[in-house]
Amino acid sequence: LVAMRDFGGPNVIQEYTENFGDSPVFDNDKIAITFDLHIPARDEKVACNHNILRQFALKQDVKLFDINTGVGQHILFEHGLVKPWNIIVGTDSHMNLLGAFGTAAFGMGTTDITGAMYKGKLWFRIPKTIKIVVTGTLPKYVTAKDVILYVLKNVTTAGALDKALEFSGDTVERMNIAERITLTSMVTEMSGDIGFIEPDSNVLTFLNTRTREEVEPIHADSTASYEKVYEFSVHDLKPQIACPHSPDKVTDVKELSRIEIDQIFIGSCTNGRFEDLKIAASILKGKKIKKGVRLIIVPATMEVAHDALKAGLYEIFLSCGAVVTNPGCALCTTGHPGILAPGETMVSTSNRNFVGKLGKGAAVYLASPATAAATAITGIITDPRQV
Repeated sequence: LVAMRDFGGPNVIQEYTENFGDSPVFDNDKIAITFDLHIPARDEKVACNHNILRQFALKQDVKLFDINTGVGQHILFEHGLVKPWNIIVGTDSHMNLLGAFGTAAFGMGTTDITGAMYKGKLWFRIPKTIKIVVTGTLPKYVTAKDVILYVLKNVTTAGALDKALEFSGDTVERMNIAERITLTSMVTEMSGDIGFIEPDSNVLTFLNTRTREEVEPIHADSTASYEKVYEFSVHDLKPQIACPHSPDKVTDVKELSRIEIDQIFIGSCTNGRFEDLKIAASILKGKKIKKGVRLIIVPATMEVAHDALKAGLYEIFLSCGAVVTNPGCALCTTGHPGILAPGETMVSTSNRNFVGKLGKGAAVYLASPATAAATAITGIITDPRQV
């Protein structure tokens, strides 16, 4: 499968047209265009880029998921385009979150995506694998986001450069789809190429209800060799938080309990599933966010938004004082409503907090939806177990 989004996609189409003219793509059933970054179009330039993508999709008869769908990778698996054993390439650096379904998914540049779209083939250098073994039962309000932040603290942002990351252990085996996505969505932050988790029966059942073809399980070879193995016991893990300006600058949430926050963002490809919104709602229910604090909540997809609406989560969010926007990537990068002013501070459930990514002179902390919700109530970074 070859995927491109509204950011980067127009460049791919330009290069494709320059090199191959009106030649058909290798397989129109295996090309997908997703709109998830600047949606709806915020200015004329973005609107023109959207139009380029729509016209190409129409001419080539490829799949188009317009502004009313959501985060691209999530849309792909919700619409049955992802299966174990698949090789998927796309213009997003976090394509590898699809490793939660047993795929090899790579983020690539314009030229690679252009070539793949024309020939259906690419050269790959097979990466060596690092194994991450996580064991133990997670305490209350300690989530998959806390696990992956703790892993990042130890592996570091350069520790898996050009490697594959395989997640295993009884903690991972018990995780639902949303939690598995949270783990694999931060492989990029460790400089890894791909992430991989063996699909369990729940994952396979989910995929079988979405795809037209039979889903074949995939397992790690019993004789597999690993460049390195990390083992983490999380039975006494505390809520974690990444400090500005690096995802691996991680500490316990309780160590930062005096830091005041201007804004909170709950969403993204990392923590925008229904389960993420549900845990935030369980903390926010019957409460109000701190005066002067802004809480922005963004479901990952329209399907998630519908589920949240039916479950009454929107009522909880709106009653507490939150702003809920249309599904998409939202506050993962600059260019979206909610960008910070110089000197402002935000707690985000996204995956990156680099300098200037969400506003020059601003500071971003990365945490779980539980920690983000608790912080919205108090106005200072707060351990969710204390609310």
